[in-house]
Amino acid sequence: MKKLVSIVLVFSSIFANAQKTENIIIITTDGFRWQEVFKGVDSEIANDKKFNQGDSTYIYKKYADSDFKESRKKIMPFFWSEIISKGQIYGNRDLKNKVDVANPYWFSYPGYSEIMTGNVDLEVNSNSYKPNPNVNVLEFLNKQSKLKGKIVAYGAWDAFDRILNEERSGFEVISAFDKVGGSKPTSSQKLLNQIRDNSFKPFHQDECMDVFTHYQAMDELKTKKPKVLYIAYGETDEWAHHGDYRSYLDAANQVDKWIQEIWTFVQNDSQYKNKTTLFITVDHGRGDTIKKQWTDHGSEISGASEIWFAAMGPEIDAKGEMKTDSQFYQKQFAQTIAKIMGYTFTADHPVTNEIKEVFEK
Repeated sequence: MKKLVSIVLVFSSIFANAQKTENIIIITTDGFRWQEVFKGVDSEIANDKKFNQGDSTYIYKKYADSDFKESRKKIMPFFWSEIISKGQIYGNRDLKNKVDVANPYWFSYPGYSEIMTGNVDLEVNSNSYKPNPNVNVLEFLNKQSKLKGKIVAYGAWDAFDRILNEERSGFEVISAFDKVGGSKPTSSQKLLNQIRDNSFKPFHQDECMDVFTHYQAMDELKTKKPKVLYIAYGETDEWAHHGDYRSYLDAANQVDKWIQEIWTFVQNDSQYKNKTTLFITVDHGRGDTIKKQWTDHGSEISGASEIWFAAMGPEIDAKGEMKTDSQFYQKQFAQTIAKIMGYTFTADHPVTNEIKEVFEK
């Protein structure tokens, strides 16, 4: 009888620790500050006529509350209802739960490179940098037999072709105004291409509006069912650089709605339901010590290294808002993503260890 109990316990342990995630969706929203994620509306910025687009009433009515927990929930309702109850959210520095970029530059290309390669390459020091010589985790996953040909990336910014080195990596990267569907687009893809090309272009040809990136990615998710999907939204950064706090908050609120849309689809699809993890983060932070610097980032801007991330899925215990006194780094994300999928990311360059706390029960 004792032997039977021991065998049952062993098999129960193996089953409990078995790989459950078969798909992962990685989402970034460029330069969205941890301050709004965890503390809601910044009244000092919202009250400043330079930043509120002449409509602080709109900001306060839609997003503000005397309780910061209610304010942050108004900005990101899915985050602070579904993810808080079923996943993990890291980066509330008021609780000493710190997450930072490790690269010394604190802007986009180096940040995305760090996220995807698990490495800080000091030569990657410009947004106009050449195709990334460092192997990224999506490229690594694309070489695994179960995942090959089932990986795709969508980014609003045209630099993602270089950041992910599309030519070498071997998976499709649709960025900015790239056409979807290749030489044989479906009717839906033709419409998506046409609407995007004829859209308002506030960021010129460098970056399309997030709505096009989102619905291109959703079309991919619904029709081709990738096992690894990366979606990179950009408007939170663009509107911040413009000094438009209202639009910045609106963009973040919209990303939250899109994450909800993605999760709702995932949890109602036989391939994805209960087998898919979401990993959500940012490429850099923004200024805060000097409030007018909230619009900017870079090594000279205090606070621009400070970021956050969240995860939800079968491998992720429901711990909610993390309150441990900890220090994590962006360069740990790549290996964390690989481990969520059941792999160990290796490359010619060093790859930093995963964030073990994500997997702890």
